[in-house]
Amino acid sequence: SSLGTSTEEVLKKVPVSSICLLKVLLSCFSFHHFLSSPPFVFLLPQFGRTEVIDNTLNPDFVRKYILDYFFEEKQNLLVSTFGQIEFLLSSYCFLSLLHRGIQGKKCGTIVLSAEELSNCRDSATMQFCANKLDKKDFFGKSDPFMVFYRSNEDGTFTICHKTEVVKNTLNPVWQPFTIPVRALCNGDFDRTIKVEVYDWDRDGSHDFIGDFTTSYRELARGQSQFNVYEVINTKKKMKKKKYVNSGTVTLLSFSVESEFTFLDYIKGGTQINFTVAIDFTASNGNPSQSTSLHYMNPYQLNAYAMALKAVGEIIQDYDSDKMFPALGFGAKLPPDGRVSHEFPLNGNLENPYCNGIEGILEAYHQSLKTVQLYGPTNFAPVVNHVARYSAAVQDGSQYFVLLIITDGVISDMAQTKEAIVNGAKLPMSIIIVGVGQAEFDAMVELDGDDIRISSRGKLAERDIVQFVPFRDYMDRTGNHVLSMARLAKDVLAEIPDQFISYMKSRGIKPNPAPPPYTPPGHTHHHTLI
Repeated sequence: SSLGTSTEEVLKKVPVSSICLLKVLLSCFSFHHFLSSPPFVFLLPQFGRTEVIDNTLNPDFVRKYILDYFFEEKQNLLVSTFGQIEFLLSSYCFLSLLHRGIQGKKCGTIVLSAEELSNCRDSATMQFCANKLDKKDFFGKSDPFMVFYRSNEDGTFTICHKTEVVKNTLNPVWQPFTIPVRALCNGDFDRTIKVEVYDWDRDGSHDFIGDFTTSYRELARGQSQFNVYEVINTKKKMKKKKYVNSGTVTLLSFSVESEFTFLDYIKGGTQINFTVAIDFTASNGNPSQSTSLHYMNPYQLNAYAMALKAVGEIIQDYDSDKMFPALGFGAKLPPDGRVSHEFPLNGNLENPYCNGIEGILEAYHQSLKTVQLYGPTNFAPVVNHVARYSAAVQDGSQYFVLLIITDGVISDMAQTKEAIVNGAKLPMSIIIVGVGQAEFDAMVELDGDDIRISSRGKLAERDIVQFVPFRDYMDRTGNHVLSMARLAKDVLAEIPDQFISYMKSRGIKPNPAPPPYTPPGHTHHHTLI
């Protein structure tokens, strides 16, 4: 938003369709213990600036910022006062940042809090009936249905729901329906909701019976005398002196439920466990030759390392200990040359964990020096490896993401399909990045976006695989940072929905978030949206 724009003004500028499930409100809620007491201004250069607070060492800022949150992107935010601090939005729950100003001196602490905008994800379920509606059909009664409209800022109306038709009755009872609150009133509980009642006609020339208006706040009162509405036909009313109404509509029930989002689970402590599996088959080429996909150029990362870094650097922010299992498949291992499709890159069978993304890259480089590239290209062992771990933790406290980086045509398609169908019942997702110039038709089939994957006649419960070919992201201008950001965005974009689909299917609710951090001597300010 422009410099100095208020929260309310920003909200008004956001079209309904883009008020998405994942908007966060960032509060720059305090500094404390600064060296001197000038007027304070806190800057987020892309979004604007806070108000000025004079003559205090512990200011609490009122102005808030609304930001779109994307799991699949690395979102750096820069804040400025006397110096600058950069931080990641993925660490968004609560931040307490040491502020170093001029000449690196400690100038105090910045505390930021963020919360998801709540009215983005409430859904209302309601049921209506009507009584003594006007008879519109010559040979029968009426076939009534209702149309709901949300009012817009400019006084116009937008259709947001249509009930089913109830045939041949003047006293219909419609089925309950569920609608997102943002679709009904755009988060403004007092905004007018107009409801029109029609008699259905086969030729589409539906007869208008009458209408009434209400608001979300009125409906939220539930079944009561306040939610019995007279259906008025204005033209009829003007013609007939004794006109009372064209029937009544009564709210029978009303309830609101919050849809849990990915961020609710992350705030409640769910950890994302990241595992990487790298293809060590001979088709990659001799790692000592520059034509090999595993070639270690001292000046540039190879495709395997680039894909690993692009995806891993985003996922690692959702894992508190930053320890990641790293596996290889399709190689002959020392000392006896046995072929393995599930070996630890660090050589430690008991503990395949590597410290951070850099630790995985180091183990990968070391493996290339010790193992012999071989084959075939079998995925099932590494998929089953992660499935074993995820099967042991199905309470919603952990979710597992397996990244497979491969150069070739899969050799164990039937076994891999079976492993994926079984994995779809577990808290896990699989990302496949294809490197090199091979045909990846089989990977597209595993992806399951068009046709849900099946094995032995059993359909996968969920779509848990996302495939992308690395070559689609090679930037001809050599801007690898930009192209890898696009790769990460595309492969990670489906993870939150896959995650939610698992939690929903198992009826797992997020744990409550821990209380926000409050600096000593401060009270935490609650903001009502």
